[in-house]
Amino acid sequence: MKRTFSRSKQWVKNLVISIRLGFFLALRQVRRGNKWTTALIIFVMMLTFLNLVVVRGVLVGLLQGSTNVYKSGYAGDVILTNLPKKNFIENSPSIIETIETLPWVEAYSYRYVESGEIEANYKTRIRLDEDSNSAGASIVGINPELEDGLTDIGGKVIEGRYLTRDDSDGILIGANLLRKYLDIEAPGLTLLEDVEIGDRVRMKIGENLKEFTVIGFLQSKVDQIDFRVFVLDTTFRGLIGRGDYNVDEIAIKLKPGVDPYFVKDALERSGVSKYAKVQTWDESLPKFLLDIQNTFGLLGNVVGSIGLAVASITIFIVIFINAITRRKFIGILKGIGIKSSAIEVAYIIQAIFYAAIGIIIGLVILYGFLVPFIDAHPIPFPFSDGILVAEIPNTALRALLLMIATLIAGYIPAKIVVRQNTLDSILGR
Repeated sequence: MKRTFSRSKQWVKNLVISIRLGFFLALRQVRRGNKWTTALIIFVMMLTFLNLVVVRGVLVGLLQGSTNVYKSGYAGDVILTNLPKKNFIENSPSIIETIETLPWVEAYSYRYVESGEIEANYKTRIRLDEDSNSAGASIVGINPELEDGLTDIGGKVIEGRYLTRDDSDGILIGANLLRKYLDIEAPGLTLLEDVEIGDRVRMKIGENLKEFTVIGFLQSKVDQIDFRVFVLDTTFRGLIGRGDYNVDEIAIKLKPGVDPYFVKDALERSGVSKYAKVQTWDESLPKFLLDIQNTFGLLGNVVGSIGLAVASITIFIVIFINAITRRKFIGILKGIGIKSSAIEVAYIIQAIFYAAIGIIIGLVILYGFLVPFIDAHPIPFPFSDGILVAEIPNTALRALLLMIATLIAGYIPAKIVVRQNTLDSILGR
C-alpha cells in the first residue's frame, strides 16, 4: 500500500513538472512563432466558433422570429378558443369578466371568427359564368381599441389606416389575400385582384351579404392576421346574428414576469375550461411550425459539426507541420532529458491557446455586435423577421466542444512526432 501511494505521488509530481515545463515550452514557441501564422490560426478558430453558433442561431432564429411574432401579434401569452364540437366559447361575457379581475392581466382582446368570402368585382361582372374576383377568408370581428392594445395591429397597417369605432362599414384586409402582396399560384388558393383603398367589396358569410369599404391592408407575417379580414365587432354581430355576445377567441397579454402556465391554471381552476380551450401561446403553436423549428435546429447542428471537423483537421495539420519542422529541436530536447510528456503537453497547450483566443474574440463579436445588431435589425425573411438565437448554455457547450476537439487535434500529431527515435530526429532522418 505504501509503495502504491509512493508511486502515485511520484506520478503526480512528474505530471506537474511536465505541465509546468510544457507551459514554458508552449509559451516560448508562441512568442517565437510567426505572428501572421498565429493570427491566421486564431482567425480560423474564431470563424469556426462563430460557424458553430451563428449558423444554428440563424436557422433557429428564422423560426423563433415567427413564434415571437405569433405571440406578440396574435396569441398573446394565453389564448382561449372554442371547445371541440362547439361553434364558439359559451358563457363568453362571464369569462371576460373573470379575465378583467385577474391582477396579472395587462391587456386582452376578444374576437368573433367565421369563414366567409370577399368579392371585389361583383358590380362590374357582366356574366354570371365570368370568374369572380373573390377570395375565401376568415372574417374577424374585433374591438379595435382592445385588439390594438394587445397586438399593436394598427402598426401592421402597410397601406391605408386602422379601424375606428366610426367605421361601421370599414374593412381591413390581410396582405396574403391580395395578389399584389402574395403573387403565387397554388391549387385552391384564390386571391383578390386589383383591390385598392377606398374600393367597395362584398362580404358573404353563409347566406348573409354586406358591402364594405376597404380602409387598409395588413401585413404581419402571421398567417392568423395576413389571411384574415377585420371588421368592427358590432357590425359583425349584426351580420351573423350573434346576439348572445359569445366570442370565438380571447387572447390575453400578461404583465412582465408573470408565468403563462400559472395564469392558465388559475383560469382552469375558475371553471373557464368547461367552456373554452385554455392554452399558453407556445401550446397553441401550429405543429408544422414546431416540426420546422426542430428540423432547422438539427440542420444547424449538422452544419456546425462539419465546421468542428474542419477546425480539428486544421489544428491537426498546423500542429503536425509545426512539430515536423521542429523535429531536430524536439530530438535535442529529448536528448538533454526533457520527457516526451512535457513536449506533448507543450503542443496541447499551444493548440488550446489558439482555440481559447479564437473563442474569446468570437464571444465578443457574437454578444457585443451580432446579437444586438440583429435584434435591432431582424433579417427580413418572407414569412418572419429572423433573429439570432444564441442561448448562453448552448454557446458554452459549443465552446467546450471546440476546446475538446482542439485538444485532441493538438495531442495526436505531437504524439506521432515525439515517438520518433531521438537520434533520428536530431539527424533529421
